[in-house]
Amino acid sequence: MSQSRMNAKTKSVDLRPVLWSIGILALITASLFASALRAQEKTIVSHGYSFYGNLDYPADYAHFSYVNPDAPKGGEISIGTVGTFDSMNPYSRKGRSGALGSVMYESLLGEGVNQTPAPADVYSQGYGLLAESLEYDEGRNWVIFNMRPEAKFSDGTPLTAHDIRFSHNLLLDEGLKSYADAVRKMIPKVEILNDHKIKFYFAEDISRRSLIELVGGIPAWSKKWYEETGLGLNESRMEVSPGSGAYMIETVDVNRRIVYKRNPDYWGYDLPFNKGRNNFDSIRIEYFGDDTAAFEAFKAGEYTFRQGRNSKKWATAYEFEKVQNGQIVKKSLPNGSPPSPSGFVFNLGSEVLKDSRVRRAIALAYNFEWTNESLQHGLFKQRASFTQDTPLMATGVPEGKELEILKSLGDLVPDEILNEPIKMPHTSSANRLLDRRNIRAASKLLDEAGWAVDASGVRRNAAGEALELSFLYNSSSSDTLNGIVENFISNVDALGAKLKLESVDSSQFTSRRRDRDYDMIFSGYSAFLGTGTSLPQQFGSEDAAYSLFNPAGLASPLVDAVIDASLQVLTREDEVASLMALDRVLRHEFIMIPVWYNADHWVAYYDQYGHPETIPAYGLGYLDFWWFEEDKAAKLRDAGALR
Repeated sequence: MSQSRMNAKTKSVDLRPVLWSIGILALITASLFASALRAQEKTIVSHGYSFYGNLDYPADYAHFSYVNPDAPKGGEISIGTVGTFDSMNPYSRKGRSGALGSVMYESLLGEGVNQTPAPADVYSQGYGLLAESLEYDEGRNWVIFNMRPEAKFSDGTPLTAHDIRFSHNLLLDEGLKSYADAVRKMIPKVEILNDHKIKFYFAEDISRRSLIELVGGIPAWSKKWYEETGLGLNESRMEVSPGSGAYMIETVDVNRRIVYKRNPDYWGYDLPFNKGRNNFDSIRIEYFGDDTAAFEAFKAGEYTFRQGRNSKKWATAYEFEKVQNGQIVKKSLPNGSPPSPSGFVFNLGSEVLKDSRVRRAIALAYNFEWTNESLQHGLFKQRASFTQDTPLMATGVPEGKELEILKSLGDLVPDEILNEPIKMPHTSSANRLLDRRNIRAASKLLDEAGWAVDASGVRRNAAGEALELSFLYNSSSSDTLNGIVENFISNVDALGAKLKLESVDSSQFTSRRRDRDYDMIFSGYSAFLGTGTSLPQQFGSEDAAYSLFNPAGLASPLVDAVIDASLQVLTREDEVASLMALDRVLRHEFIMIPVWYNADHWVAYYDQYGHPETIPAYGLGYLDFWWFEEDKAAKLRDAGALR
């Protein structure tokens, strides 16, 4: 063979296997290098968790600052509620669950009674309950919870890491679809390191927001009980799995009464987390057909604590002897939480309501000023914002960091959001229900939207179809709410539109609300003070078709983009700005008619309870850290004030 042919043959050697091997080696080297970097990251070990690392309570805290650590244990608190129930499983979409159905269950990072905040005087800080400590890397790629070995369920069986992983998987397999879909993407792996040590791994390239809080808040259910009974989470049932919390079910009388008793063998009484809390021997819930019957029962002493929401009753109905002689205490207590963003919610899946001009026209039929003065005794303010009266409330035109965030989203943001003052709720005359100025403005909007008035005064589109909508209403609601809705509907009728009131019982209301079987409904969203993974479930497009937390069915690329931007911020200053932007774009989308709010807690109770002098900002806590005073109760019994 000639030298030239040999050289040619040498040059034609296939180098792909060699290059492939080199590539694999490079990938392995890079992976090992990345692993080494992660291994060098500082591991944080703590008794609690906050995204920014700020914990107001040190590792050796004795109790939460707002509780009475010497509060006596004993007695009963009883509350009334309206409606019916046919299940004691609050985690199922089927059936209507009894009140406080989740009160028995605890989580790794603890909560108050009935999933209320604990501690209630700080925001977005979690402290170990089932977990005595947690460990996580600086990048928050994983978290390890070191569980308390003394924790146990009310049936005496130990609560272990196996129960936590089981509970996590049960929520993914049988829980709400919006929750399960989101969590599967965020948590690819859960590992049990030993019976009391569990590790959650978080997916790459996602926000680190709320991940540790999410897994730290998983309700702990008994793996043994579910496996032995064969029951599922997504079932309407009266049987309940044992919990590890301070309370357990004592009696259930369907549609009449539920009694929870304090577990005398509760494992966690002596924890600093629980000092001054869980003070009542029993919590009793009485059921009534409507609010009038419930109020009369309170006056008669059938139950002992009532939280006021009905302005008419608060203003006029407490002028009876037990209040006048001091047997019943009636007072307002400060509330530091933003009011719930409630109102007349539009179902954006309704073809007619997809046009924002129609929604804004319908909104102009609501007269807050007349309603507040004539039906609500002037006790309320009108809500404008999803973060009302907080630093997160958008005002004026966007500026500073909020403007930077909005501009970074490009063409998704309309010019009017960037350059015009935020729209506030319309004002109306308090002197008459029908504000003709607003009715004229509403009529113009409907004309522009293609809903003209025919000769008979009915709004019709080009196809001759009448403008007709349904308003789903719970028949057990208060008389005041009923009056407000009926007067609103009469103003809508004045526009030539037909808004039909569909009044149904509590069971049908729950079912139809779940199925979003309405055009409008009195409902709302959860207030937010921080960013987190709950925001996409409430306002995000991906879950909009079925999320129970999104009654409007909002699906907006603009809202999605603001939420995504919010989840990426690294400072509280930027978080506030991003949530101000979220408030602004939510108000731009106009998914509901904002109604009224009360900045205080209204409470009335028989004078046998004590509470801290200072109520914490984020929780009234009457089931959590109030207490029973036997000497006062004895006086009430002797006077015949209680049944």
